[in-house]
Amino acid sequence: MLRATAHPLRLQMLSLLTGAELSAAEVARELGITQANASYHLRFLLEAGLIVLAGEERVRGGRAKKYRHQWDSAADDAAGTASEADRQASVSALAAAISTRYADREPGRQLFTDADLWLRPEVWQEAFDLLERASRLVHEQAQQPRTPGTVRTNLSVAAFPLKTASRGTR
Repeated sequence: MLRATAHPLRLQMLSLLTGAELSAAEVARELGITQANASYHLRFLLEAGLIVLAGEERVRGGRAKKYRHQWDSAADDAAGTASEADRQASVSALAAAISTRYADREPGRQLFTDADLWLRPEVWQEAFDLLERASRLVHEQAQQPRTPGTVRTNLSVAAFPLKTASRGTR
């Protein structure tokens, strides 16, 4: 699963498919890539269990498969069993995606937080639960790309406890 998210294009596809059921042709148009490239990456995501086949539609005498992504925090927890190399590749792809999205931001209200700090366990749990609720909210409320009355947004969350530093290091 993590290997599937270790590619920036597949991260974009997961975001698109969170709020919409799209075909390979629609994904290709939205991302400015070929339909063959979109199909290849969609198959990769489907085989990894990150997207599902949401149906089919008739298009010019043929059939187009529609895909969608349903975010699941339990799947994120399951990623903890992946290899260290796969986890690192996924983190690197997410970092690159954040950088790309940051360059495409609109002026206005923004939130940037980075913290390496010590908290009481109950405070950490409360913060984690709030982040999980925010993640679930944006995924559940996501709309099709360019839906009237919507704004394109970014929410990237990486929240995890850190190893206790050795005495004298920090």
